[in-house]
Amino acid sequence: MKKFVFLAICLFTAGIASAQTYYGPRHRPRHYVQERRRPYNDFNQVKVGLTAGLNLSNTIDAYDPRFSSGTIAGFNAGLTFDIPVAYPFSFAPEILFSQKGFKAYTDYGKFTQRTNYIDIPLLAKFRLAPGFNFLLGPELTFLTSTKNTYDTGFNTSYEERYNGHYGDQSYVAGVVGVSFDINRSVELRGRYNIDFSRNTSDNNDLPDFRNQVWQIGLGFKFQ
Repeated sequence: MKKFVFLAICLFTAGIASAQTYYGPRHRPRHYVQERRRPYNDFNQVKVGLTAGLNLSNTIDAYDPRFSSGTIAGFNAGLTFDIPVAYPFSFAPEILFSQKGFKAYTDYGKFTQRTNYIDIPLLAKFRLAPGFNFLLGPELTFLTSTKNTYDTGFNTSYEERYNGHYGDQSYVAGVVGVSFDINRSVELRGRYNIDFSRNTSDNNDLPDFRNQVWQIGLGFKFQ
């Protein structure tokens, strides 16, 4: 009998100890406790970067009904800056080489014009949310060269022009766009670009027009 009582007491004591172990407070070892880190915020740092991307361009407001402007592809590349002013606003100037142009079908065949520009966007950049930015502002654009291609279906001819031979041709354009920060060093960029003034050709067979460009690309930032 005494053995059964002693065994019962032992089992009861073991049960209480087990219950306290299961239901009681658990203290994690100190080395498992992780301090909560603040999210990284680089807004107040001046950033310099490089960018490269795709241009899809055509023309609008062509005042000659014979021309129906089509889209051609080109590229853009250059140097970018991000200068913080006051949260969430920063000044974001850029210097870009940008290919533009258009194609048109006439009674004589297919005409393609490819133009090369130095573009200087002077943009206001607003950080609307972490990793998401909105950009808006004017752009100074300087024509450096033009290449015209005439394709009649039977033969193809080319004409190249350089800025120094035909006088200075510079325009003012407008830019609106967004950017998404993939990480601290890489961003995805999307832009819409349109000339504010008409581009007047010295060729009477060509219309007055305004460049319209859709851009997408990647930016690489260095701090």
